[in-house]
Amino acid sequence: MKLDLSNMRGDITGGITAGIVALPLALAFGVASGLGPIAGMYGAIAVGFFASLFGGTPSQISGPTGPMVVVLAGLFASLSGSATLIFTAVILAGVVQIVMGALKLGDYIRLVPYPVISGFMSGIGVIIISLQLVVLLGDPSPSSTIGAINAMPEAIAGINPYTIGLGLLTLVIAYKWPASLTKYVPSTLAALIIGTIASLALVSFAGATVPILGQIPTGLPSLIMPEFTKDSIMLVVEAAVILAVLGAIDSLLTSLVADNMTRTRHDSNQELIGQGVGNTVAGFIGGIAGAGATMRTFVNIRSGGRYKISGMVHALLLLAIVLGLGGLASHIPHAVLGGILVKAGADIIDWSYIRRAHRGPRFDLLIMAVVLGMTVFVDLIQAVGVGVVLAALAYVKQVAATQLDQLRKMPEHLDNEEEAELLKKAEGKVAVFDFGSPLSFGAAADVGHHVRQNAKRTTQVLILDFERVPFMDVSAARAVETIATDAVAAGRVLLLSSVKDNVANVLKGLGADAHLTDRAFFKNRYDALLEAVKLAEEKSSEGGAPGGPGDNVPGTA
Repeated sequence: MKLDLSNMRGDITGGITAGIVALPLALAFGVASGLGPIAGMYGAIAVGFFASLFGGTPSQISGPTGPMVVVLAGLFASLSGSATLIFTAVILAGVVQIVMGALKLGDYIRLVPYPVISGFMSGIGVIIISLQLVVLLGDPSPSSTIGAINAMPEAIAGINPYTIGLGLLTLVIAYKWPASLTKYVPSTLAALIIGTIASLALVSFAGATVPILGQIPTGLPSLIMPEFTKDSIMLVVEAAVILAVLGAIDSLLTSLVADNMTRTRHDSNQELIGQGVGNTVAGFIGGIAGAGATMRTFVNIRSGGRYKISGMVHALLLLAIVLGLGGLASHIPHAVLGGILVKAGADIIDWSYIRRAHRGPRFDLLIMAVVLGMTVFVDLIQAVGVGVVLAALAYVKQVAATQLDQLRKMPEHLDNEEEAELLKKAEGKVAVFDFGSPLSFGAAADVGHHVRQNAKRTTQVLILDFERVPFMDVSAARAVETIATDAVAAGRVLLLSSVKDNVANVLKGLGADAHLTDRAFFKNRYDALLEAVKLAEEKSSEGGAPGGPGDNVPGTA
């Protein structure tokens, strides 16, 4: 694996700074997952190092993130705290991500609409905050939003003033830490240190009861082998798929942020492979799943990090801390980590869009709200699935309306003078309909009605112009068949112009050209108009009129 060493000083500086920022978050996310702070550290080390080494976004910093932790916490509750099964899910998630990258699915994941992503990420933020509010009141963190709501009355009744005081102190420091000091000590690290010192003082001098992390294992991790049980295999596989998809979305969104900051372009599929390798290793050593972390990536780039070395340095710094400072971390209060997580949750919420959403399309706002609500109260994957379906339906509806507007009757928009003159000569007996673009299945259903509605009673020949139709699906082919059937029933002739070979093959393959002969197809609109005017004159001289069965003319079988 080739490493770019041209920015070594900046990469080392950025990696060290990102590692310092990552420390409190790794501990906090480890605790929030239910697997303990050391699992958060091991996850940050493994994913951070290997995602940088094998990934496709050189400046990205990876590690435990909010969405991944929310899934892991739910899995922890469902599996009654079986760590081996949870780490098995992490390993499988990594394998799934590697497969996704190998199959080049990275480009498709980036197609998820923004309102869906916004609602999902905001919902994750709400979940994190709701779970930690109970911790700030002095009780253990519940496993779900509903559990947090149910636990709130009891927590309020037995409120611990020391824990809520420490949590508020942590939040104040995290938000109000002077910008001039941030480049030396990040705000979250300052909040962690000061909050822990304040906790020790309260315990020593005021006899306060403050829940702390307790003994944290140190040293190198041991190897954990995957385990499957008959009762839990489906739950583990489902969680693995959810972790893989969420991690992919989270990472690729962060990759876009990195691209904007560095004016580069990441490799989506390679990034998925890197994330997959990182998560696979994390599961084997007892670490929680991770993904690209936006804030840590931002800090890395702002501190000079540009290439893979920065992410690897960040992970090695965390490894050094695990090997030497585990004893000090054992005194960190849960309330301080809870305060850090509340800030992390608030940072995930898409405040920028929420403040401006009322000025944008109302349906997008509705999609965002639905996804947010389902994320918080129902299920993460269902929320994204419903959001994508709603967004797709809204898009198809808008495109269909636009396409039907473009399906306009000539001559109002006929630019060619010779064609306009021919159409004028037909005196309303010829109507031309222009397909301005490929027909979506949303528009295809109404095309037949649109043509019937806009064709006059005097119209004897219809021309469908396919000049700007490079391809056709089944729905559009059936729409053409409907128009041809209607033309035959009304005694009209139907001609098609500028039909591409692949479009003609689709019509023929599906039998949609059953009412058309080879003489109904013309290379261009001008030739079709010449034939149409000729046919209209012949029908007029013969006394033919729309409303009877079609004659033996080019457009009818």
